[in-house]
Amino acid sequence: MVQITLTVNGEPVDVAVAPYKTLLEVLREDLNLCGTKHGCELGECGACAVLLDGQPVLSCLVLGVDCGGRAVTTVEGLASDGRLHPLQETFADLGAAQCGYCTPGFLVTAKALLDEHPRPTRDHIRDALSGNLCRCTGYQQIYEAVEAAIAKGSR
Repeated sequence: MVQITLTVNGEPVDVAVAPYKTLLEVLREDLNLCGTKHGCELGECGACAVLLDGQPVLSCLVLGVDCGGRAVTTVEGLASDGRLHPLQETFADLGAAQCGYCTPGFLVTAKALLDEHPRPTRDHIRDALSGNLCRCTGYQQIYEAVEAAIAKGSR
């Protein structure tokens, strides 16, 4: 086991991790943050996306031991002061989450996009979210939800 300290959703965390565990496994199994989903575990579906130092990464492809001293934001960390993030609100309001399995990955990836480009075009949104797969929505509602969050002044 390797002891690491990282910041998860704004809080410092000390955790002992097996050197072979992915960040996805550390979040779900060791820190009980189950919003991040197991998907393909090959880096192809985007269900496990989190923000690592503000940038979207596929947590199934990152070793937990490599995250010492870094900041991780999961879907649980998007809400603040008991209020959902505007992206979370618009996804719920506009039916952008049907089964919901892919939703956490879409939300954190969209958050990173809006942090970097507060007023992206539809094409920019489509490109930014292209690594996230959804079998339910057909993507239209997802793009509309991101645009609605932009209209609310989301970041």
